[in-house]
Amino acid sequence: MPPVISVRDLTKTYQVGTHSVHALRSISLDIEQGEFVAVIGPSGSGKSTLMHILGCLDQPTSGQYFLTGRDVSRLSDDEISLVRNQQIGFVFQGFNLLTRTSALENVELPLLYGATDLSAAERRKRAMAALTSVGLESRWDHHTNQLSGGQQQRVAIARALLNNPSILLADEPTGNLDSKTSVEVMEIFQMLQRERGITIVLITHELNVAQYGSRLISFKDGDIVSDTSNADRRHASGELSDMAAMSDVTEGVA
Repeated sequence: MPPVISVRDLTKTYQVGTHSVHALRSISLDIEQGEFVAVIGPSGSGKSTLMHILGCLDQPTSGQYFLTGRDVSRLSDDEISLVRNQQIGFVFQGFNLLTRTSALENVELPLLYGATDLSAAERRKRAMAALTSVGLESRWDHHTNQLSGGQQQRVAIARALLNNPSILLADEPTGNLDSKTSVEVMEIFQMLQRERGITIVLITHELNVAQYGSRLISFKDGDIVSDTSNADRRHASGELSDMAAMSDVTEGVA
């Protein structure tokens, strides 16, 4: 089985006046089905550009992007729209919810654009199931401007899950949340990866958020500077802590 996401020599260059801005510099990587990948880097490092290409919202200047084995550059506009609607769920920093509309109606929106043959009762049933999966079944009738930031992000996650996507792309999903609420949202992502096997690619500039993923890819100046398992990082950090503790003990004995 091919990787769910595979990019080869991916570049993206923007023209700003007479200057060329290299947002991505010949990026190559594979992401397997069910991985939780956190992409970290400072502003301008290229991570959001990568996210837009992976979500079929933008096209690379050169290189190839294979999604579940298919070359995205060979897909028609209608096929790309179908991919975005059925295979990929999006979660953004700004929630992107309709403020004077209930949580349930916000979650139903993808079904109005996709599976138009569903009855109103079936749309409601599926939306309620999605809200229940993120712990908001008791808030279904609240307008989003009556919800906290964390609850709004849960509504956005429920909406992203409505068409049962195999891939979830999250762009700075904790950027507008406090620390406690960020932990709650990240635990939802971990649950989705663990229990549903959804492939998650999360963009962040915060290391404490990135550590919730199983794999950490660091970007700088449009290039990948490291690609490691978070388990390996934690193991290495533990070894360093043990060595430091042993050094303290030795110095105390001396």
